[in-house]
Amino acid sequence: MDYVKLGRTGVEVSRLCLGCMTFGVADRGTHPWTLDEEKSRPIVRRAVELGINFFDTANSYSEGTSEEITGRLLREMTRRDDIVVATKVFFPTGTPGPNAMGLSRKAIFQGIDASLRRLGMDYVDLYQIHRWDDRVPLEETLEALHDVVKAGKVRYLGASSMYAWQFATALQVATRHGWSRFVTMQNHVNLLYREEEREMLPLCRAEGIGVMPWSPLARGRLTRDWNEKTYRLETDEVGHKFYAGVADADRAVHDVVSRVAAARGVPRAQVALAWLLQVPGITSPIIGASREGHLEDAAAALTLRLTPEEIAALEAPYVPHPVAGPI
Repeated sequence: MDYVKLGRTGVEVSRLCLGCMTFGVADRGTHPWTLDEEKSRPIVRRAVELGINFFDTANSYSEGTSEEITGRLLREMTRRDDIVVATKVFFPTGTPGPNAMGLSRKAIFQGIDASLRRLGMDYVDLYQIHRWDDRVPLEETLEALHDVVKAGKVRYLGASSMYAWQFATALQVATRHGWSRFVTMQNHVNLLYREEEREMLPLCRAEGIGVMPWSPLARGRLTRDWNEKTYRLETDEVGHKFYAGVADADRAVHDVVSRVAAARGVPRAQVALAWLLQVPGITSPIIGASREGHLEDAAAALTLRLTPEEIAALEAPYVPHPVAGPI
């Protein structure tokens, strides 16, 4: 496993981050394809064996049960000091009330305490705002986040899926007030969705922000035959929104991924992930794994160096997509 600095911080994270949205109680929340604790255990164990030390979840995944399962398994298999744990705040957990979501001072303070209880931890390494909240003054949000850092409940702050102008504003406001700045951006980047290359990725490179792309394999679309159906694909309402209306263009990209993978004698997932790992400024893609083999493919991608010709071929069919992610 390779390790890199998380942005301009001093902490080192594995080049792959294990996304824990896959873990949870299936009849809780909006992810009926999640794995329960016993089915999740071998995946987390294999991730630890491979040297992955970076784990990402969120308060809202499966109504908080993802945090619960992730916390129990990590406590069982690792030392707290050896891992970097990330979670998020914004969406509600369980039955929403008037103050159950968003980025108000009240919601952030409630959110971090509830996440720590579910994780069974004294602190999280990276606390991320899951979305932008234009209903709350930005200064209120940023000062509250700074305060949870100073309280010792959070080590670093991160953001996810917003417009570049919003992120730039947040960085500038935090700097002006002397508050803790965001050190990471978790955004939507893969071979089928490259709109972040226009503004967000250059901004992150200029500001020294660590980038943790979610959905690096386009929710599995880059790993299987184009017409293959899976339970997750059919029940993934969010994924349908991201890739609606661009199927013909996406299939052209998929075809190139398939040709490069066949020529290399490797699975499609390795090619798609190897491309992302070679994009300048990418720190640690977030890998969603429902089988141990998914982790094996991801780890193998770390040593798969694509040629300039292969990269050009993979990128050539792409056409602009409707902006998806800051929703």
